[in-house]
Amino acid sequence: MAGIRLTVVARMWLFAGLYALCGLSLANQTVAENGRRSTAAENGPSAVVPGAAAEPLAWLDRIAEASQRVNYVGTFSYQAGGHAETSRIVHRYARGKKNERLEVLDGSPREVIRQNEQVRCVLPEKRTVIIGQSGARSGFPGRLPQSHVGLTGNYRVRLKEIERVAGHEAQKLVLEPRDELRFGHALWAELQSGLLLKSQVLDAKGEVIEQFTFSDVRIGGEIDDGLLVPRVKVDADWHTVDVGGDDEAQSANRWGLKEPLPGFTLTTVMRHRNGGALQMVFSDGLAAISIFIESADAKDEARGAYSGGGAVNVFERVTDGYRITALGEVPALLVQRAAEAIEAL
Repeated sequence: MAGIRLTVVARMWLFAGLYALCGLSLANQTVAENGRRSTAAENGPSAVVPGAAAEPLAWLDRIAEASQRVNYVGTFSYQAGGHAETSRIVHRYARGKKNERLEVLDGSPREVIRQNEQVRCVLPEKRTVIIGQSGARSGFPGRLPQSHVGLTGNYRVRLKEIERVAGHEAQKLVLEPRDELRFGHALWAELQSGLLLKSQVLDAKGEVIEQFTFSDVRIGGEIDDGLLVPRVKVDADWHTVDVGGDDEAQSANRWGLKEPLPGFTLTTVMRHRNGGALQMVFSDGLAAISIFIESADAKDEARGAYSGGGAVNVFERVTDGYRITALGEVPALLVQRAAEAIEAL
């Protein structure tokens, strides 16, 4: 069970708990069952700030704030490789409180309910509820962290042309990586509110690895309580998985990197209550790598490098009685380097 728990925790952290928490945790449970371990405005859009919004970094701030503080209702799609899914999202910010409901419309039914930072992912076919925290950023359209400190040292941020997305005028921004250790990003932000309408992750050739985009969205206005009510009834006999964690700052003195990851700094160390894995998070201001450390049996085997779907890459190894799993929305080269660099101090 520890492997299943770790996988759910890892996926949830990477996408910060909303869209992918539901979709990817379900896929991981299925793999495990097959016998394989897989690891700002109060109630409306903000106004354009003359001058300030013309600067690329100001646009990043607006995008991050709009995803939290702007009301919106819409349908968006996720595409990666040959996989595509459509989801319906309702988000309300009122009197300092955030409420959100997301329903995956394709495949197995999944529903995500967010109240402030608490997230509940409901998987009806598995009769399972996953509970956790949304973290510093949530799923699309909350793809950006609240702070871009250090970001410009790793990316060139450029304003591009204005385009139409889902019937709205949107400012396009491109974040170009300064080295081969991170992916590029393209973002489209609605002109008036700053809400992210479309995002792409790009490889070194500029080709799209994964994409989120609204097909329709209503921005601003009142959000009726009925739109936020859960549609799935959870019975008392359902299984509940708590993927929360506790601060484990002292463990940072027991584990470290033999060599630094260029542009990345350690931001979080925590011990997950459900499964007991130690998690260390390294960030470059946009992308992040999570390293999970858990006990391993002598007979356990590591999978090495593999794709986690879309822009996610994973590398796993077993050494000295521990399983080390590194993953992130970064090139495979970097997650392997991270997994191989971690060691007991």
